[in-house]
Amino acid sequence: MRGLIFNFVVNLKLRWKMLVVVLPLVVLPIFVVGGVIGYISYQQAYRGITKASKDDLDHMARFTLDLLDAHHKQFQVYKEDKRQAVRNELRTLADLAYSLAESHHAQYLSGEVSLNRARSEAARALKQVSIGQSGYIFAMTSQGQLTAHPAREGDNIYDEQDQAGRYFIRAMSRAALRAPPGQVLFIVYPWRNELLGDQTPRQKLAAYRYFPEWDWIIAATGYLEETYEDLAFERRSFADLKQKIQSKRVGRTGYIYCMDTRGTLHIHPEDEGLNIAERTDFTGNFFVREMTENKNGWIRYPWRGANDSLPRMKIVRYLYFKPWDWIVAVGSYEDEFFEEAKLIKTRILGSLFILTFFVGATAVLLVFVAAQVLTNPIHHMIEVIRQVRRGRLDAKMQVESQDELGELAAAFNRMTEIMKRNQEMEASLSQQGKMASLGVLSSGVAHEINNPLGVILGYAAYLEGKLDPDDPKFKYVHEIKRESKRCKKIVQDLLNYARTPKPALEETDLNQLLEQIVDFAANHTDMHQVRVRKAFAPDLPRVMVDGDQIRQVAINLILNAGAAMPEGGDLVVGTCLSADGFVELSFADTGSGIPPEYLEKIFEPFFTTRPRGTGLGLAITRQIIELHQGEIHIDSEPGRGTRVLVRLPALAQEGYDL
Repeated sequence: MRGLIFNFVVNLKLRWKMLVVVLPLVVLPIFVVGGVIGYISYQQAYRGITKASKDDLDHMARFTLDLLDAHHKQFQVYKEDKRQAVRNELRTLADLAYSLAESHHAQYLSGEVSLNRARSEAARALKQVSIGQSGYIFAMTSQGQLTAHPAREGDNIYDEQDQAGRYFIRAMSRAALRAPPGQVLFIVYPWRNELLGDQTPRQKLAAYRYFPEWDWIIAATGYLEETYEDLAFERRSFADLKQKIQSKRVGRTGYIYCMDTRGTLHIHPEDEGLNIAERTDFTGNFFVREMTENKNGWIRYPWRGANDSLPRMKIVRYLYFKPWDWIVAVGSYEDEFFEEAKLIKTRILGSLFILTFFVGATAVLLVFVAAQVLTNPIHHMIEVIRQVRRGRLDAKMQVESQDELGELAAAFNRMTEIMKRNQEMEASLSQQGKMASLGVLSSGVAHEINNPLGVILGYAAYLEGKLDPDDPKFKYVHEIKRESKRCKKIVQDLLNYARTPKPALEETDLNQLLEQIVDFAANHTDMHQVRVRKAFAPDLPRVMVDGDQIRQVAINLILNAGAAMPEGGDLVVGTCLSADGFVELSFADTGSGIPPEYLEKIFEPFFTTRPRGTGLGLAITRQIIELHQGEIHIDSEPGRGTRVLVRLPALAQEGYDL
């Protein structure tokens, strides 16, 4: 077979021989280089999209956890307030009943009525008081003999037990006898009143006080659920919470669900109320058990939905909500995450085939042109070819005649020049291809960042439209909306860093701008231990600046200061007007300071000392200040702190695009 192919090639004409030899040398490197670049680009896009998608799942899970926590804390505060109000009310009623007994005792002491008459009148008055739907006031002796009761007056209840088996009457009696005079005591106990048709015990609260003159324990009682538990309101609020969670979509078909550690679904788009503890994935693995055992983490498993012909890999981020013993899970199919990466791969392959076709066609054309001028090989040409093969593309054939040999030499010289130019062009195209791939990757990452920012901005706009401008929450919602817009602009500024965008100047009150920024930045997690003080000059003139860009500068510097003080410290943000006509903004912290060897590098792009930093913050900051015709200076001493001074011209100067 090999001999047949060799003989076939040997018998071809020269132009076809060159085509057989040259065309693979041109096309194959294109396939190899293009394939390597495409594979690297696809892998980078795959990793970026995977990280962004997992970050999105984690964000959604933590967002749901925050919703549940806010709901839980809201009702804890609500119930605690109601409980305190009920305790105060029962305390007041117990004091009033005690005062009533004192009044009748005083009548007895003055001789107006007998002791039995005084006790009888007091008992009748106490029985007429009702509390809530079924609460009442009763009195008993320290030995448990009921002296005033709506239904059981005269009974001895000293040995009665509550539904938990506790001798609560004995406990009340002993506590009342030991209590200081005038002290109101409280007790909570489970009680089932058959006369009211109770099927299960309910929690009951009693406020009681000891009246030693008659050996009476006077108590005001009421069921807790009739006083501070609004079950209908809580059910409505929980239904609203479920609607908010179920309305969140993850990708195209993903969703959020909540279950307890026993596997019972409490929030789910379809299976709410079911117990899925024994549910398995497509391979028979008990993935729900793994989630309930670990409580926090990630899990991947094959799952076939109702509309799927084949199983697909599903990824779920789950977190534990301890107050309710719930597990919050956010899941979606992986193939929905990687649609963008697959689209990039398709485009790379398409571009590779198109490029190969055009380069191959060009190579075929050049081979045919070269074959037309070639006649016979010569030693001189072989030597020159050897030099060219060693990389000396500047080697030339001597053109000594105008015959076929001269034409051949001139053609070969032209070919070497073309090869040299193609080599430079190939290197340029390779660099351009890398930059194009990096641009595609940056655009994809910016798209993934802008998606959650768009969601935040949309909900902030929705809430802003629902709130009255006088509502205290309106300010915070407005801040969220404004800062979300600024975040989107920051992402765009990052992509446009190399294009040096010009600022959109407008007259601005820097004191007012910094006031807003300081209030906003004080709530950042890096600033929780930092005390921020303001030192604004009251006579500061208004300046022509881009408010968004200066806001970005201030936030960068404030958060840098906060990051330098993880254990807490002081930050002073100040303004003043210098003698040379510049408005100065200063940011002085008491943090760890900057080593001298880093001071000359901190404004370089991508230079950072933080594990998670990008190194663009101060580079963009200096770029913005220079675009405003301003200056930025840093004075720092390790261990003592850092002071950043920003100087902006008070009046518009040449170079501004006003």
